[in-house]
Amino acid sequence: MSLKASERPLKIAIVAGEISGDILGARLIDSLQKLYPYATFEGIAGAEMQQAGCMSLYPMETLSVMGYVEVLSRLPTLLKIRKGLIQRWKANPPDLMIGIDAPDFNLKIEKVLYQAGITTAHYVSPSIWAWKEGRVKKMQGAMDLMLTLFPFEVDFYKKHNVPAEFVGHPLADEIPLEPDQLSARKQLGLNQEGFILAILPGSRQGEISKLGPDFIKGAEALFKKHPDWQFVVPMVTKQLQQQIEDLKKGLAPDLPITYTQGQSRLVMEAADQILMASGTAVLEGMLVGRPMVAAYRVAPFTARIIRLFKLIKSKYFTLPNNLADEYLVPELIQEELTPENIVLEVEKQFKQSTQQQQKILSRFKEIHLELKQNASQRAALALYNLIETKRKNNNG
Repeated sequence: MSLKASERPLKIAIVAGEISGDILGARLIDSLQKLYPYATFEGIAGAEMQQAGCMSLYPMETLSVMGYVEVLSRLPTLLKIRKGLIQRWKANPPDLMIGIDAPDFNLKIEKVLYQAGITTAHYVSPSIWAWKEGRVKKMQGAMDLMLTLFPFEVDFYKKHNVPAEFVGHPLADEIPLEPDQLSARKQLGLNQEGFILAILPGSRQGEISKLGPDFIKGAEALFKKHPDWQFVVPMVTKQLQQQIEDLKKGLAPDLPITYTQGQSRLVMEAADQILMASGTAVLEGMLVGRPMVAAYRVAPFTARIIRLFKLIKSKYFTLPNNLADEYLVPELIQEELTPENIVLEVEKQFKQSTQQQQKILSRFKEIHLELKQNASQRAALALYNLIETKRKNNNG
């Protein structure tokens, strides 16, 4: 008697390398368990995935390294872990191996297992469509399926003969279409009345040292023009808050800043406008539905290399602009990031007519709806279809 798909005791290997991947992985495991209640999960997992039922073979923190120096110092350990996983899963093959983000670590595992006949998938596309387009070659013949968070990524992968499926973005499922500004202000203990500018200068010391001085001086100039504005800065750690406070003391001692411990999304919901470092947070700002000015700066030598070799392939720097294929979020990049330009762009948005502002916010909402797809369930269903199709073909 043959078992129904849902009754099969599947073994699923899954590897996440950082906290964001751990959250995605936990939700994906929950959705897969609804389709395969008897499935077991093992790999590299953080607290969330372990709570969802995944056995972690190595601590996830070992993979959570950033920067070339840190990676180099931990390289022997990382290579040993990767070799151990490959040996384990080649000797005792899982029904499916899923790499969640962490492409530098996961793609090699996926390729070796795929070429050994094991079904593999990658969840969250690296931003190779924006730069380092040549890296797509590493994905050809390396996996059965790429699960993408953005619709335009599917066309990019299909053009390069990598099977891909758009599943939506979990943040779009999580963030309400109409965030409650007054409730957010109440939760943060902020003034219910008056204009709030949220300032997010980055979540790492390096980012703050490159962007912070211009953000502080720009905010000071805005405060002189608008002394009734509130300036709210969410900081992930006390050390980063101190870094901003030290900059403020030296550059703008009279600028009043309200700090929050984390809660960056709530701060964005409470705000009328956002000045922020370009990155994933800009997508959150768009989903929250607030006008934004995004800025970024890398070391001058890095900028010269990027320009010399034309490494950036995308039309815009920020995700909302790339998703909309139009300039909705002002971008102050490299030399364009000055206190004067910050004041210019923030005030331009502030003085926009209601009609102009509504046009931008309506476009944000359209993209939000496009990305709101029940991502975890769709990803699980795509993987279910992949497993069952492969089984059918193997048995047929």
